[in-house]
Amino acid sequence: MLARHHHPIAAIATAPGRGAVGIVRLSGRNLAAVVSAVCGRSLVPRHATYLPFRDAQGQTIDQGLAIYFPAPHSYTGEDVLELQAHGGPVVLQLLLARCLDAAQGLDAATGLPRLPGLRLAEPGEFTERAFLNDKIDLAQAEAIADLIDASTETAARSAARSLSGEFSKEIHVLLDRLVHLRMLVEATLDFPEEDIDFLQKADAQGQLTGLQQTLADVMQRAQQGAILREGIKVVIAGQPNAGKSSLLNALAGAELAIVTPVAGTTRDKVTQLIQIDGVPLHVVDTAG
Repeated sequence: MLARHHHPIAAIATAPGRGAVGIVRLSGRNLAAVVSAVCGRSLVPRHATYLPFRDAQGQTIDQGLAIYFPAPHSYTGEDVLELQAHGGPVVLQLLLARCLDAAQGLDAATGLPRLPGLRLAEPGEFTERAFLNDKIDLAQAEAIADLIDASTETAARSAARSLSGEFSKEIHVLLDRLVHLRMLVEATLDFPEEDIDFLQKADAQGQLTGLQQTLADVMQRAQQGAILREGIKVVIAGQPNAGKSSLLNALAGAELAIVTPVAGTTRDKVTQLIQIDGVPLHVVDTAG
């Protein structure tokens, strides 16, 4: 791993804007000293504790829940602290600044900074840490992004299945079957003088045919997943006044484009994202 992967990181983990709840997350090694400084007490691992969050002067920033996940039983595989406060941007920024400040403060027991090197996390870095620490594989890491970006229920359910490890399990089964076939081939090549035909006895041809079919099915589902993720671009083109804008409005279920008997009413393209049977469609209405 690169040197930056060993640095402790912190960030606001919820989406920008206002909300009922916002989360500030820290991940790194040996967070106990920062936990005590920010929360004013030690925390029972994996228990939600309601308490006030105070700044360096002891003034209350907010009140909320603090949860401490010691390594390796956490999302990233490192020590993780999650602070759940009210979701106002100012509150979360103050809470994040308090975490950064507490990390640079000196520990009374050692006289050293509590958590040297704590920095702001880059986009997706918590999930990157989870991948690097073998908490998830690459397919699951990509599924997290797909689940966040899902624009339809079908896309969300597909991403959730991949996140649960369903796709990864299929790949591992394919790999095990390929290794088994390779073992049969190597046994045949290594022991040509034996009377046993390992390939024929194990029906290697049948296994290979079944493996090819399974691989084709997996690839087809992967292609379907890409369509659910990216959608399909559909361009409505035709003669002036042929009903292109009316078709767009009918598909979208709303009056998106102006419809008149006068030819050439649509002069600029009109784009709308809709979904049909769970598949996102980027529909573009064009001028005649």
